Amino acid sequence: MTDKTVSLPEERRHGSFIKNNLRNYGMLMSLIAIMLFFQVMTSGTLLQPLNLTNLVLQNSYIVIMALGMLLVIVTGHIDLSVGSVAGFVGAVAALLMVTYKVDYTLAFLICLAVGAAIGAAQGYWVAYFKIPSFIVTLAGMLVFKGLALAVLQGQSLGPFPPTFQKLSSGFIPELLPEAGTLHPTSMLIGAVLALGLVYASAKSRAREVSHGIEVEPYAFFLGKSVVLAFAVLYFTYLIATYRGLPNVLVIMSVLIALYGFVTRRTVIGRQIYAVGGNAKAAGLSGIKTERLTFFTFVNMGVLAALAGLVFAARLNTATPKAGLGFELDVIAACFIGGASAYGGVGRVGGAVVGAMIMGVMNNGMSILGIGIDYQQVIKGLVLLGAVCIDVYNQRR
Repeated sequence: MTDKTVSLPEERRHGSFIKNNLRNYGMLMSLIAIMLFFQVMTSGTLLQPLNLTNLVLQNSYIVIMALGMLLVIVTGHIDLSVGSVAGFVGAVAALLMVTYKVDYTLAFLICLAVGAAIGAAQGYWVAYFKIPSFIVTLAGMLVFKGLALAVLQGQSLGPFPPTFQKLSSGFIPELLPEAGTLHPTSMLIGAVLALGLVYASAKSRAREVSHGIEVEPYAFFLGKSVVLAFAVLYFTYLIATYRGLPNVLVIMSVLIALYGFVTRRTVIGRQIYAVGGNAKAAGLSGIKTERLTFFTFVNMGVLAALAGLVFAARLNTATPKAGLGFELDVIAACFIGGASAYGGVGRVGGAVVGAMIMGVMNNGMSILGIGIDYQQVIKGLVLLGAVCIDVYNQRR
């Protein structure tokens, strides 16, 4: 009787935690389930080292743009122009490096500045003129798609300098003696990353406990830490048995860590969520809502430019159709990852998981030979389902 009385509150606490965090953990469980499904259906092809490397390279630009799109969505806006901006910046990069022989470093910085200028132009209309972001960025999508065609004169332009190509197709240099097909430097980085993630999670939990904030039950925390460390180590091992860690994966990891820190540990991060939750209340509390909205679009422009450079480097050419449909995958990644269409809700980890869900689905369906027509249908239904869940949670 006594045991039952003592254990009941603990069971209720676990049940309450699962219910309150079902959205976050549900997406992660969905990713695992989708990966297992395609791993079985493709007879083990999905998790082969070569395919995993291709999966990273194919979805790197989606993850990069999803980080910026998350902040835009959290503030209660949307950006439909990211695909066109990425394609336009790729065209500018080709014009600079291929036609005018500009050094790749200078061209890289110019392209990021172009992305920031585009974001500033669109953000200005949205933040200070209060024009709906849907309209502004829809216009931007058409404008920069047309400009990309004009810059390239309707033709593909390439190839890029070999050094620039390494942005997307290069791998980190091997600093330790290779052990057969295993790249130990990549494996060491993966081990350090796994330990760092577990340590950071433990420190964050301890900090929240010290401030009296309700935290996840210890059993959940321990299980999550073990699964996370194992997943990172296993993924790194598979990648390390091919050619090691791709350069773009390192760039993605740094950006994910940076944006995770900004959104969770800085004043500006908390202000972004406050603006998305209630812009009027945030303004009355002293937050400069217009300036914050403006900078989220500038940030989106820079990340769209970086994604455009990564995509152009991967193709080794700039094409008029580059970036076509990117906005669908990027926006879907954020909504599938738990961002709310109403603003104020969303996490960096969720956006990354959402991007990986979209990437695994694209890759798995391609391996199975499913046509692009049905792939679009399935992705559209998944996006609709994610938004329906969001609406249901809002009404509840």
